[in-house]
Amino acid sequence: MALAPYATRPEDSRGRLVAEPPSRHRSPFQRDRDRIIHSSAFRRLKHKTQVFVEHEGDYYRTRLTHSIEVAQVARTLAKALRLDEELTEAVALAHDLGHTPFGHTGEDALAEVMEPYGGFDHNAQALKIVTSLETHYADFEGLNLTWETLEGIAKHNGPVTGDLPFALSEYDARHDLELSTHAGAEAQVAALADDIAYNNHDLDDGLRAGLFTVGEIAELPIIGPAYTAVDRAYPGLPARKRRYEGLRRVFGAMVEDVLQTSADALEDSGAQSAAGVRALGRPVICFSDGMFADLKHIRAFLFARMYRHPDVAEMRKRSDRIVRELFAAIMADVALMPDDWQAAAEACEETGRARMVADYVAGMTDRFAIDLHARLFGTN
Repeated sequence: MALAPYATRPEDSRGRLVAEPPSRHRSPFQRDRDRIIHSSAFRRLKHKTQVFVEHEGDYYRTRLTHSIEVAQVARTLAKALRLDEELTEAVALAHDLGHTPFGHTGEDALAEVMEPYGGFDHNAQALKIVTSLETHYADFEGLNLTWETLEGIAKHNGPVTGDLPFALSEYDARHDLELSTHAGAEAQVAALADDIAYNNHDLDDGLRAGLFTVGEIAELPIIGPAYTAVDRAYPGLPARKRRYEGLRRVFGAMVEDVLQTSADALEDSGAQSAAGVRALGRPVICFSDGMFADLKHIRAFLFARMYRHPDVAEMRKRSDRIVRELFAAIMADVALMPDDWQAAAEACEETGRARMVADYVAGMTDRFAIDLHARLFGTN
């Protein structure tokens, strides 16, 4: 299928920071996707929290399974909108590479301790990972991704302005990602796919964990009509299948809404190129106003009943303490890091050392952080 006029074309890519010969068999964005999948940071997502700490159950989402689900939704949307699927998938797979152990709890803790040293942000950290911290290639540091993929990682959620996290400003100074504009449509698709995936799977994980019931969520918009449709089509369906069939329809409703709303927005925009999309000054991939309002109700429910549930809150408190104490302990003794990290940290002044320690802690998996903390402090 031919790409739409507003799609990002691989042959028009702005290229890589370090020039490389083109591949005979893969587009530049396919190569980006493949490098992300083969990165160490991507593998570590298997053992990083989504909502529940990784070891709490085999059936809950981790950052890895979440990223795979986001990529699936993103490719579906990109194909339907005639966008470049490989670029969309690359951004989707990379969007959470910078997450710390214990998800947003770990990020919040690391951001606070790093405030005197330039701050910490998981999107900026993802960019740092793919531009410097992955060290597998002979000719360059990082993964040497295309400008379009880097742009999507940095600003898939919209323009980045104001006080920039150090990791973002440092890279942008040598490779301008035009942070004040919206990203291309492919990166915008990855951002909406993220919203669709977590809205759906957080409901599923919350039900599986017993934090709320199908009867309770059936009182919410979108979800109630979905279960009514299931009961009409399949009266007497066993509870497990009924739960899945209802959420399947919620998922479908979000996807269809984004497709219709975005197709209309793209047509109305008049954009005839990827550059034209960036120049609009507004996103073109979006939910309808009605769907957005309904999702706010669902998110408020999840916030109260899942993200702030006493059991989850207790784990958040423990996770916060682990990250803070690990950061402080390693700052005081960089010998706690591997030899190559230790040598580099010893050569730095305080701010540089703090940034290295933050990189090291952020790269930990849940289980590694828990085990290291137990060895250092005797208890979690």
